[in-house]
Amino acid sequence: MKKYIVLAALLAAACGGPVRKNVPAYLDPAKPVEERVEDALSRMSPEEKVAMLHAQSKFSSAGVPRLGIPEIWCTDGPHGIRPEVLWDEWDQAGWTNDSCTAFPALSCLAATWDREMASLFGRSIGEEARYREKDVLLGPGVNICRTPLNGRNFEYMGEDPYLAGAMVVPYVQGVQENGVAACVKHFAVNNQETRRTKTNSIVGDRALYEIYLPAFKAAVCEGGAWAIMGSYNLYNGQFNCHNKRLLCDILKGEWGFDGVVISDWGGCRDDDEAVTNGLDMEYGTWTNGLTGAPSDKYNRYHLADPYLQRLRSGAADEATLDDKARRVLRLIFRTGMNQERPFGSFNSPEHYAAARQIAAAGVVLLKNEDGVLPLQVPAGGKLVVVGENAVKKMIVGGGSSSLKTKYEINPLEALQEAFPEAEVVWERGYVGDTSTSYNRVDTGQDLSEARSPEQLVSDAVAAAEGVDAVIFIGGLNKSAHQDNEGTDRLGLGLPYGQPEVIAALSEVCPRLIVVNISGSPVAMPWADSVPAIVQGWYGGSESGRALVDVLSGAVNPSGRLPFTFPLALEDGPLKTERQYPGILPEGEKWWQEYYEEGIFVGYRWYDTHQIPVQFAFGHGLSYTTFEYGEAKVSRKSLSAGGSMTVTVPVTNTGARDGAEVVQLYIAPPSDWVAIPGSLEDPLSRPAKELKGFEKVYLKAGETREVTFTVTPQELSRFDADEHAWVADKGVYRLLAGASSADIRAEAQVEFR
Repeated sequence: MKKYIVLAALLAAACGGPVRKNVPAYLDPAKPVEERVEDALSRMSPEEKVAMLHAQSKFSSAGVPRLGIPEIWCTDGPHGIRPEVLWDEWDQAGWTNDSCTAFPALSCLAATWDREMASLFGRSIGEEARYREKDVLLGPGVNICRTPLNGRNFEYMGEDPYLAGAMVVPYVQGVQENGVAACVKHFAVNNQETRRTKTNSIVGDRALYEIYLPAFKAAVCEGGAWAIMGSYNLYNGQFNCHNKRLLCDILKGEWGFDGVVISDWGGCRDDDEAVTNGLDMEYGTWTNGLTGAPSDKYNRYHLADPYLQRLRSGAADEATLDDKARRVLRLIFRTGMNQERPFGSFNSPEHYAAARQIAAAGVVLLKNEDGVLPLQVPAGGKLVVVGENAVKKMIVGGGSSSLKTKYEINPLEALQEAFPEAEVVWERGYVGDTSTSYNRVDTGQDLSEARSPEQLVSDAVAAAEGVDAVIFIGGLNKSAHQDNEGTDRLGLGLPYGQPEVIAALSEVCPRLIVVNISGSPVAMPWADSVPAIVQGWYGGSESGRALVDVLSGAVNPSGRLPFTFPLALEDGPLKTERQYPGILPEGEKWWQEYYEEGIFVGYRWYDTHQIPVQFAFGHGLSYTTFEYGEAKVSRKSLSAGGSMTVTVPVTNTGARDGAEVVQLYIAPPSDWVAIPGSLEDPLSRPAKELKGFEKVYLKAGETREVTFTVTPQELSRFDADEHAWVADKGVYRLLAGASSADIRAEAQVEFR
């Protein structure tokens, strides 16, 4: 009803004439947003201002009914619009019209290395949020993959800040085209689920600014994000939902963020800090469904009655209150009171097509010997599919990204659909997670199994003998200690005895294709024994069809890895408990996690120390081949304030049309590169860093030039002592390649 009142006021304002003269400025859509905000703020009481700053239900906060200002409704993302939940609980409300389009996980989106796919994703999910009358989409996530064990890696955009920043900007812009705020999360240095609400991240400024902040900064300064969500952990001793350094000094100070800071659900922990340290909207305090909370529970939130008491006693100032209320009003005028925002759309054929296109674009062909792929099964032939992940539906589960959808096409169904004239049979091979429900949403599957592990392997091997091809579809799932909010993985290897199943199949079938479904890296000690390996992801409603589009050759694979696949966990940069998962020193209240590896995360570590990996950052194959020509620069030297370009011709030398991801890495002057043992040297630099990429679509035989612009910023490191970006003098190598380990062309530029 409140929204209809606002619409009536807006219509009256739009009609002109005598009615328009009496319309308050805040209700006049012709007025600038800032003028409307100030007018509304001037009409509000302190009680009304405070009421907007905290939840009134699990996912909503109050507006100002007296003034016709609507409430704010949030929804979990970032992969689809969460089903409606009960007022005070996580469980679904039982609606029959809230089954959304499930889009791929963000690790899959990052694997597309395609800004157009990010824009399509954001625009499509924004349309769904708008149709469902949501004002804030709680996503996307851009926390860095510091460890492959992080349970929420699947919700983030990889290990590299440049890649994550480049992909988050069009996503945010696409969402907000619909008058829905993107709430970028989780700010910041939130890189593990183990003890996530009890761990203090101790991070040096150089690593903070070079690795963990750039994607957030891009979302704010380039994408124009309207909301940021704080994280559960502490940073340098203060909880991040009210962390002065992160929220006041950096986000709102250095970056000039004019949107709202929203607490993660239950992340607000202190009355005083909630008021003074940059938090604007508090949600989810008592996140257990409010069981056992006082009857006036929402009024007991930190930014509720306790805040009013501070205001009345003079312990809190009105200027800070006005800043918070101003930001919330600005959000409302950008969303709920934005007369120009579209109506949105929901579960449309276009959205399912977008989900399928994005998911297929993210599939990564890791290995393909002897042309095993694309898959060819003759009419009357037999294809054996092994593995629980060939049938298990993955949309339900994993934490707050769990969804309810009209359908989810699994890989087995898609293979049967793609090869109707062949016999396509399934063998389980192993038993993983037999659960099928989360928050009272159920997939309707029966995954019970009576056979022993030995019998499952024996049956799979028997079925695989003498057939045209075998596809093993395994990997992780969204149960505890896998790709799952709230827990980290316990190891890098595949669970449930899958390596043994793969080994047994490889002995009887020379045409074995292994498909790994996961949102984070896994160990593959069996990689040399199989001819073809494909990295799939949690692909959403059209996951199975998207995967089979690539396996069958209907889509030429163009995905690239957004993080490194190491050979073993111990090869990585996190060597001690101090680094991960943290220690509890005597006398400390919170666990302490020391980011002593500094900037040496992911490929920066492996490439600098020349440690072999299974598959490098940026790696991915195609069903065609590409050649790079000579890299040419527009100038040989560069100085402060200047710019230059490096251009590389790329030719599709195969028989199929396809896409190549041309990646530009920059290597510092050789005397700046770190050597083992010098990680804490404030001047040490990685062997190379990603500073540009372009995905180019080429017809067979076609050549195109790819050009990158380089400025001193791309050459710079962050100097913590000076609190400034510094480009060191010397000769830099400009490396164009197909991955961090596959450099195809090189040029140089001297910075003077």
